[in-house]
Amino acid sequence: MKALVFGEPPAAGEPRPTPGDEVDTLLASIPFGLRELEDARPIRPDWVVTRPLLSGICGSDSKLVLGDFSDGDMDNPMSAFSSLPHVPGHEVVAEVAELGPAATGVEVGQRVVLNPWLTCGPRGVTPHCPPCQAGDLSLCWNFTTENLGPGLHLGVITKAPGAWAELMAAHDSMLIPIPDGIPDEEAVLADPFAVSFHAVHRNPPRTGGKALVWGAGALGLASVAILRAFHPDVEVAVVARFPAQRDMARRFGATLVVDHEPREAVVEELARWSGGVLHTPFMGLPVAHPGGIDVVYDSVAKPETFEVAVRVLAERGRLVYTGVATPGRWEWTPIYFKELTITGSNAFGIEEVDGVRKHAIAHYLDFVADGRIDVTPMLTHRFTLEEWPAALGAIARAGPTGALKVAFTPNP
Repeated sequence: MKALVFGEPPAAGEPRPTPGDEVDTLLASIPFGLRELEDARPIRPDWVVTRPLLSGICGSDSKLVLGDFSDGDMDNPMSAFSSLPHVPGHEVVAEVAELGPAATGVEVGQRVVLNPWLTCGPRGVTPHCPPCQAGDLSLCWNFTTENLGPGLHLGVITKAPGAWAELMAAHDSMLIPIPDGIPDEEAVLADPFAVSFHAVHRNPPRTGGKALVWGAGALGLASVAILRAFHPDVEVAVVARFPAQRDMARRFGATLVVDHEPREAVVEELARWSGGVLHTPFMGLPVAHPGGIDVVYDSVAKPETFEVAVRVLAERGRLVYTGVATPGRWEWTPIYFKELTITGSNAFGIEEVDGVRKHAIAHYLDFVADGRIDVTPMLTHRFTLEEWPAALGAIARAGPTGALKVAFTPNP
């Protein structure tokens, strides 16, 4: 099968982008490219082989492949939960191609969405650990067990190639059937939606309050859509970097959209909008006290975004971050002064909505079928596997290209 592999130098004679600018130069040198691999096979008897139809490029995927994590301090403990080389890709709509002898719950030819977590069930670990028993799949205790080795989910692990390939194996419990009325373009956004839904659902805004979404990529835009659908009485501000992001944030219902810099202007505009009272220190950014923003959902998670968030939050407000970035120094005194809470939100698992407990991706498919959610406009670009330089280039040049969510079509 053809697959895109990260973590190996370019093969001899492999076509590479001709350097024309900094992005092309980067793409020509990264340890990434199209390879011929052995076809995917069921890893255990209860695994399934699928044929990916649409495979999204997650923000963490693009950061890894494009080398964003090579900037700054590399003391990142998450490297213990991945392995190289690997085939990326975990946001996927696929068609079931082959069943292992013990696989159940899906049929050949059926369209499915992937729940990518390699937890106790897919690894064959019994009994399941307490987090898995509770439905907190992203907190599983067994992400490094020897049967598969280190890897949180498909797409970051050597022994279980991800969805940037013509074939992909997965455990039967990882595949969620798609209702016939939902197109691939809508189903492929289930993963980023579920990530944002987990963050908002577990950390809801105050009734009638104000929320800030920092970042208007797929996670940020999904957060705006979720807030509008499930908390319509809450006003939502968005900090966005590119024109296409700002336009989509408004389309999804943001009350206010702010450019991401200069940061002092961001603080001032958010304070005016939320009713925060600004105070100017001897040095650095002003701080709102009292602040008027109840919760910040940060999908960028860089020191400079945290620094603004804690300044504009209300007393005892909450900063919820879903993004991944390299560490760096930032001024955190407002955390103690305003008694703020900072919490991470790691992907998704089983969620209870209106008294019903099921996987967040299954909830998403219900919301789509009911007409409650439509985030399809986020899917702006599609490319074949062979077109990977253009796909990654569209993300790296998101300003002029208008790329929001980019996906591969492994089997066009």
